[in-house]
Amino acid sequence: MEIGFTVRLPVDVDSVPFVRGLCRQALEHLRIDRPVVEETTLALTEACANVVQHAGPHAEYEVSVDIADDVCRITVVDDGSGFDPGEVAGREPSADGGGAGLALMQALVDRLDFRSDPDGRHRVSLEKRLSSRPPLRLLDRP
Repeated sequence: MEIGFTVRLPVDVDSVPFVRGLCRQALEHLRIDRPVVEETTLALTEACANVVQHAGPHAEYEVSVDIADDVCRITVVDDGSGFDPGEVAGREPSADGGGAGLALMQALVDRLDFRSDPDGRHRVSLEKRLSSRPPLRLLDRP
């Protein structure tokens, strides 16, 4: 079974629990294991919270969630100023917790990517395998 949706949200703190709840309901509907649901929704929360905190006075941002083939792919797109993930990656989180979100997202998902689109928008892509077991590989037979 597959579920996919895209929502445009206002850049405000109330949008974060709203989209987290949508994602959680979709994953639970597909009977994904609770720890995987928690990790996926926490990573989404961090990505959205970063937009709300750092995007500036922009009116909205967009979140796409696609769940298919035992993988959840999430994309968060905004018109903010963006940042250089390479510059932030090696730094310790600040005393106020700044910078911890990136490290947390990296620990929670299988793939994390930051891009600037040609139109100037900034895109965070997260990919999470929905099984706690490693994928099965077929063995070559002689």
